[in-house]
Amino acid sequence: MLKGIDPILNADVLYALRAMGHGDDLIIADTNFPSDSVSRETTLGEVLRIDRPAAEVMRAVLSVYPIDTFVDDAAARMEVVDEPDTILPVMKEVQTEISAASGPTMMSIERYAFYDRAKQAYAVIQTGERRFYGCFALRKGVVGPEEG
Repeated sequence: MLKGIDPILNADVLYALRAMGHGDDLIIADTNFPSDSVSRETTLGEVLRIDRPAAEVMRAVLSVYPIDTFVDDAAARMEVVDEPDTILPVMKEVQTEISAASGPTMMSIERYAFYDRAKQAYAVIQTGERRFYGCFALRKGVVGPEEG
């Protein structure tokens, strides 16, 4: 246990978040996402797990992870098939956590385009989220010299 770090952030997750650089993508995925097979194509090469709801995982991650402020697609969600404008409750909850961290409004990404982005990511965290479309992408920002 460490002081000041959310206890759901396990050692493997903390290692990956620290190892990532500016512009690297992190995927936070629900239990139905093909996390294991997709993770094999990521930089890290293995799936990370936090068995908690997506919004809780997002809150914990954002307590240590800066979101990129230089790009328009720094935060994204997998869109509902054939309903790109639908915002489900899980998406609202996660957006609340992103907004609380001064992050942007999430853009939507078509399902298969999201899979492609996930395969190019640094890492995938599979959550315990059982609601459909609880899949999100975050692009890592920077921590300035005066921060931290």
